Amino acid sequence: MTAADSGPGYAAAGVDIDAGESAVELIREHVARTARPEVIGGIGGFAGLFDARKLASYRRPVLATSTDGVGTKVMIASRLRRYDTVGIDLVAMVADDLVACGAEPLFLTDYVVCGSVLPERVAAIVSGVAAGCAQAGCALLGGETAEHPGHFGPDDFDLAGAATGVVEADELLGPDRVKAGDAVIAMASSGVHCNGFSLVRMVLDRAGLALDAQLPGLDRPLGEELLVPARIYALDCLSLARSGDVHAYAHITGGGLAANLARVLPPGTAAVLDRGSWRPPPVFGVLAEHGKLPRDEMERVFNMGVGMAAVVAAGAANQAVSLLAARGVPAWHAGEVIREPGPRGTARLTGSYAG
Repeated sequence: MTAADSGPGYAAAGVDIDAGESAVELIREHVARTARPEVIGGIGGFAGLFDARKLASYRRPVLATSTDGVGTKVMIASRLRRYDTVGIDLVAMVADDLVACGAEPLFLTDYVVCGSVLPERVAAIVSGVAAGCAQAGCALLGGETAEHPGHFGPDDFDLAGAATGVVEADELLGPDRVKAGDAVIAMASSGVHCNGFSLVRMVLDRAGLALDAQLPGLDRPLGEELLVPARIYALDCLSLARSGDVHAYAHITGGGLAANLARVLPPGTAAVLDRGSWRPPPVFGVLAEHGKLPRDEMERVFNMGVGMAAVVAAGAANQAVSLLAARGVPAWHAGEVIREPGPRGTARLTGSYAG
């Protein structure tokens, strides 16, 4: 017996190297589906490679980077044993942050950490990441799968990622382009997206709601409704920026519509939005009713049906709505930017929701 055989090994400590290698093989085909022409080689090396000659076509390229995770929505996925959608959520959170400044997402890397590496589960998670990258037009350039026994339970996992994009310096979008008189265009969310799931889980626990519950107003079981992946707006926003007078985008994530929109407004302005211009998806009413949550708290935590907002020139509002509708993104004119003294831009919702 060798010294290596005489005592406990890595597997006894809970880490299965063979399972990790098997997972890499299973995800290889998913990663390959996202390859852009600039990708060099495939997965398996120590770093992902991207041919930077694309940047030579830019007059003054500015690189943009973003990192995020899916949050505790992964706990809903674990409970339902449905793993192929949260990867789409990851891409939405990262790529759409890049697009908010006008950047084209180029590539993304992911990080999957599990209590126990089950190759088929890892492959399902990464298949969702690949599907999201395809929707966003970026390459899944590589990533890492880790096993943390003792830190995570066998059924637990987490998912995070980072992406890089590029934009011309003189085409950067943001507060310095926004002015009073601009229109705010809202783009419909697909549901809860990825934010507020700690509150969602608290509501479910306190109200005794099962994930397989069939609740009035919902077209599918509650768990399936909550697991609907976030809409990815990247290619739609890039198309709109190329064809319309777009001044800024606000990705509506944690903090809700008003707080995120305020981030792209200059001092001395305010965005005033009319709640009556849309009806939030029924899932938000379910959460508010069963959680006894006031409207202000709902709007502070959740997107309430708006996943992305565009600030455009007033005369471009109708064109923006039409272009987005043609691309399959429900959108509407939700409000305007006005002059309002103050050291920073603000946003507020007025009136009552439609319906």
